[in-house]
Amino acid sequence: MTESIRTQKPSSRDDTGPANFNNRGPGRINPADKKQLKLHPVGLKRIAALFAPHKATIAVVVLLISVSSIVGLAQPFLIRGIIDNALPHKDLRLLALLAGAMIAVAAATAFIGVIQTWMTTGMGQKIMHTLRTRLFTHLQKQSLAFFTRTRSGEVQSRLNNDISGMQSVITSTATGIASNVTTAVATAAAMIVLSPQLSLLSLIVIPPAVWFSRRVALLRRDITSTMQAELATMNTYVEEGLSISGVRLAKTLGTTDRDAARYTASSERLIGLELRSQLAGRWRMASMSIIFSAIPAVIYFAGGLPGTTLSIGTIVAFTALQSTIFRPIMGLLNLGVQWVTAMALFSRIFEYLDMAPDITAPAHPVALDPATVRGEVRFENVHFAYDGGTEVLRGINLALPAGTTTAVVGPTGSGKSTLGALLPRLHDVTAGRVTIDDVDVRDIAPEVLARIVGVVSQESYLTHASIRENLLLAAPDADDATLWKALASAQIADLVAGLPDALDTMVGARGHRFSGGEQQRLAIARTILRNPRVLVLDEATSALDNTTEAAVQLALDHLAVGRTTLTIAHRLTTVEDADQLAVLAGGELAEVGTPAQLRDAGGAYAALRAAREAERSSPELEPAV
Repeated sequence: MTESIRTQKPSSRDDTGPANFNNRGPGRINPADKKQLKLHPVGLKRIAALFAPHKATIAVVVLLISVSSIVGLAQPFLIRGIIDNALPHKDLRLLALLAGAMIAVAAATAFIGVIQTWMTTGMGQKIMHTLRTRLFTHLQKQSLAFFTRTRSGEVQSRLNNDISGMQSVITSTATGIASNVTTAVATAAAMIVLSPQLSLLSLIVIPPAVWFSRRVALLRRDITSTMQAELATMNTYVEEGLSISGVRLAKTLGTTDRDAARYTASSERLIGLELRSQLAGRWRMASMSIIFSAIPAVIYFAGGLPGTTLSIGTIVAFTALQSTIFRPIMGLLNLGVQWVTAMALFSRIFEYLDMAPDITAPAHPVALDPATVRGEVRFENVHFAYDGGTEVLRGINLALPAGTTTAVVGPTGSGKSTLGALLPRLHDVTAGRVTIDDVDVRDIAPEVLARIVGVVSQESYLTHASIRENLLLAAPDADDATLWKALASAQIADLVAGLPDALDTMVGARGHRFSGGEQQRLAIARTILRNPRVLVLDEATSALDNTTEAAVQLALDHLAVGRTTLTIAHRLTTVEDADQLAVLAGGELAEVGTPAQLRDAGGAYAALRAAREAERSSPELEPAV
């Protein structure tokens, strides 16, 4: 299943969301919806299970719809009574009674409509809440591999757009079907009661009217689909061109004029599409106007033919019923399209809910108290491959004594970061095991492992919130004194204190309010608040200049005191003080020892140092290790 998710191309609804569902109108079934249902069929029992807790609400809503449809049909009969009896005979009492009944019917149907909307909206929101929270929680359990191979826009579309589209299914489509069926049947019965002859005439007039209206609607549907695709393209241009990273890229590459021209061309295409759409809409409205005018005209003409005994009131009432039956018939004709579209929405949501996480929480976790963990880490015959491909790590055996610092170096692509990611279970080993105090990390509850193992990586992530809120992610109950102490240990307290809003300063999207080194130190302060017993420092200073690196390294040194630390090193200068040094080459452990021992051994580490020394004499940068 995950393979199909990885390779399938999302439909236009991925970008346009529920608007595509709501605006589809009469027309053909979307091929993308048919493909989705073929890839991931949906059982009716599963959908019914979502509605099961709301059986009473559904029963009441169906009853209200039926009552509203039936009560609404009283209007034409009341009109007939006024025209045929009250007005010709000047019967003011009867006129007042019938007119009052018309007002009462209108008030009753309006009141029922409000109650119906309140109940269906409440039920829809509860079902959407259930799906939304279930999907969000389930996606949180997915491994990094899932988010690496899946577009973030696709995830957001299913979580937001598709589930929001369910509101239309529940409050519009489902209730619309019930209302259309009830109204069509009741109206047809009322028409037969009023005049069987005119009812027969309607059977001749309605089919061509419906066909013509659908043909016009098809044109607008196709134009609307093209417009939505173009709008999706424009949204992509906005996201790529006006995000912080996109603006930075455009300014550094000098592509601002090109990006503006691309956006302008897309906007110009929308002009023509919008014009065609509006004209198609006008043609549709014009055709509908002609149809609605023609039907009463034919009825009036038939009522005036010689030998007709129908009263004027009956003809007027029948005309009203004739116009009433057209809408539900059109709605029922679109039932197939609406059904497939609704099922496709369910399919897309259930498809994600059915994905088994690559990394699962243990059914019976080992009881491990983070406060008493010694922090002895072992990699025992560890093998790892991404998605069943070539092994990135092979037969790694490495021990990290409690409270010591182990640095891992090696050429780019040797598996350093992958090794570090296995300890906090960002990935699971293909074979072998990783242990903390002789307990396999796969047997530790995820929330406990997160308290034991802290990670500081090259790409520190700060949420678009205040400094205080970012720090409290690690320790929700920490007071300001604790926050300032953590900032001081991270060598950034003075900078934060000098800001106008201090702890309440907004960090900006992805932390862009601060420099890379400042972001790193804020991330370090957050990790200090977490107080983990084991640390993974994944090239935390590799992207920094020498001055900033020195400040961050000092913060890292404070953080590492008394903790078991695994340092993934990019620069050899950061590993000289490590208690232990491990060299990876081609996914295998080439040598292990103290930095001094490996310098004198003349092996892989000595070769890396020699290469660095050679590079220092040239203008090239120090090679990545």
